Amino acid sequence: MDILLPVLFAVGAALSNALATVLQRKAALGVPRSDKLRAGLMLDLLRRPVWLIGISAVITAAACQAVALATGPMTIVQPLLVLELPLALVIATLLLQGGLSRSGWAAVCAVVTGLAVALLAASPAGNRTHAPMDRWLPALAVCTALLVGLVLTGLRRPEGRGRAACFGLATAVSYAVTAALMKTSMHTLDDGGVTAFLTTWQTYGFALFGAAALFFLENAMQAGPLVTFQPAITLGDAGVSLALGITIYAEYVRGGWWLPLQLLGVALIVGGVLALPKLPLARALSSEDRKPPPAETP
Repeated sequence: MDILLPVLFAVGAALSNALATVLQRKAALGVPRSDKLRAGLMLDLLRRPVWLIGISAVITAAACQAVALATGPMTIVQPLLVLELPLALVIATLLLQGGLSRSGWAAVCAVVTGLAVALLAASPAGNRTHAPMDRWLPALAVCTALLVGLVLTGLRRPEGRGRAACFGLATAVSYAVTAALMKTSMHTLDDGGVTAFLTTWQTYGFALFGAAALFFLENAMQAGPLVTFQPAITLGDAGVSLALGITIYAEYVRGGWWLPLQLLGVALIVGGVLALPKLPLARALSSEDRKPPPAETP
C-alpha cells in the first residue's frame, strides 16, 4: 500500500491545526471568561477576525485529514497529528519571540524522532473501509461515557490547569471519534457519491463529534494555558485513535521484538511533549500571565 499520500496529507492537517491553535488561542484570550461552559462564547469569537482565520485553518486541516483517512489507516494518519503540538509551539514562538531555544529544538526533534521510530517499528497495517455495528456500538458507548466523565470532572475544578486538561482530553476523545466516523463517511462518498454520503449515519456522527470537539477546545483555551491542554489533546487524540483503529477497523501493529523500539519511540514523544511547556513560550501564551478582559454587562 502506498502510504506517501496519507502521510503527506496527515502532516498537512497537523500544520493547519497548529496554525489554527495559535490563532484561536489568541482570540480566546480576548473574550470574557466564565466558570461554566458558555454557549455565548462562540458568538463572541465569531466577531473576531483572528478566530475566523483560525477556523479557515481548521477547515483546511479537516480536508487534509479526510483525504488522509480515505487513503490510509487510522493507525498511521492519527499518530502523525502528534506533530501538531511542536508545530504549534514553533509557529507561536516565531510569531512572538523570533525563534526557538536549543532546548526547544531538542524537544521538537525528540517528538519527530520518536514518532518516526514508533511508526516504523509498529508498521501499522490494515485499511478496512467499513465496520459492523457490533464494533461501533461499544466503542461509541465507551467514548461517550468518557466524555461525560471528563466534562463533569472539569466543571468541578476551578479555572486553571486541571480544568484545561480535562477539557483538552474531552477534545482529544471527540477528535478521535470524529476521525473514526469520518473514515467510513469518506469511503461512502467515494463509493456511492453525495447521496450515499448524506444518508449514512457516520456523516452526521462525525459532524456532531466534530462540533463537540470545537466547543470543548474553545473552553479549554479559556480555562488554562495552551501548554496545559495541548499536550492532553495531542497525546490523547493519538492514543484514543490508535485504540479505535484497532477495535473498530481491525488494524494492527507489529509485536514481538519490535515492541521495545515502539516503546522507545513513545518515550521520546512523551518526553518531548512534556519538555515543550518549559520553554519561555509557556509564559508568553499562558493566560495566567495576562489580565483577563472584564466581563460584559448584560
